[in-house]
Formats: sequence, structure tokens, C-alpha cells
Amino acid sequence: MKQLLTSVALALAALAAQADGLQDLERFLREVSSGKAGFTQVVTSPKRASETVARSKTSTGRFEFMRPDRFRFVYTKPFEQTIVADGQTLWLYDVDLNQVTSRSQKDALGSTPAALIAAGTDLKGLTDAFELKPAAAQGGLEWLEARPKDRNGQLQMVRVGFKQGQLSVLDIEDSLGQRSVLTFNDWQANAALKSGDFKFQPPAGASVIRP
Repeated sequence: MKQLLTSVALALAALAAQADGLQDLERFLREVSSGKAGFTQVVTSPKRASETVARSKTSTGRFEFMRPDRFRFVYTKPFEQTIVADGQTLWLYDVDLNQVTSRSQKDALGSTPAALIAAGTDLKGLTDAFELKPAAAQGGLEWLEARPKDRNGQLQMVRVGFKQGQLSVLDIEDSLGQRSVLTFNDWQANAALKSGDFKFQPPAGASVIRP
């Protein structure tokens, strides 16, 4: 019996060793059709010549998504802002400015971090827009690197971190050297959401900009 248990333990360890960020992403796309989470976002800008420490700012809020192509980021601190994709239109609402920006979702989201989370249910659509490859495990997470095939955009690379198959971190680098790290918490996988939850109506009196 002891030998059998040892053999089972070794087999499970071998299977765990075979897991990587790419497999985790594929499983996440296939098995998680919706979700809710809290998040903390830390944005770090490149150091200026006169600076000894890079500038950073921290925001917190809530995130939810439903495939295909629907998500909502609600920033609550330090400033209120809402970003909603309803499947057709990408909305950005700045509470302080009382201003809404509306863009075609198809044009705005092809090679973005949000597409990695809320797109389809397999890797095929993502590989049209991204070069995907597993990265070394680090910090207790399995990592995936995603680089846009379109090198002319602002996004340079996204590192996606999974913990036990659950989305944990998005680490985003842009062409200006800015880094944005979103850490998720309190995940509710396959949350009971419907398409109507992602409808956005500009508040009364808000100016609406359509570039």
C-alpha cells in the first residue's frame, strides 16, 4: 500500500510539473465562461532623469466578465471610473469629468489584455492576434507571455499568471515603458451573469464623445 501511494503521489507530481501558463489559459477559456473578482492595479511609469524612484499609482475596484466579449471594470479608489464592453461598444465613463467615451469594440479590443480574458472559448482566436508561449513559473504562479502580432500598437507584452488554474495576475507593458499590474482577488468563477448586466447607459447630463 505504501508503494502504491508513493507511485500515485509521483504520478500526480509529474502531472503538475507538466502544467504551464499556456495550458492554464486554455483550461480557463474552456471551463470558465463568466466571473467576478476584486482587483488592485499598480501602474508604474519609467523613471525620469531627475528621479531616483519610479512613480507609481494604485487603484482598486471590481471586475466581471462573460464570454463572448463582455466585461466591466469599475474603479472605485482613488478615482471613480467605469469601463464596459457590451459586445458591440466599448464605453469609458469618467465620473469626475462626467464624460463618456464610446468606441467600436471590434476596433478597440483585438490585441488587448481584456481580449485574453473575455474573448472566445479556445486559443484559436487569440493566436490570430497574439504570439503565446509559456514562461517560467515564478512567485507560486504559472505564467504565460502574450505579445501582439501587430507591433505598431501601444501594447508590447502581457504576462498572465495563474494560481492552481485560477487567473491571478495580469502584468502589462506598453510601448512607452509603462507597466500595469492587476492582481485579482475573491474570484467567483462561472458567476450567474447575463448579457443585460453589461448594458451601459450614459448618465443624464454626461458629455458623450465618439472618436
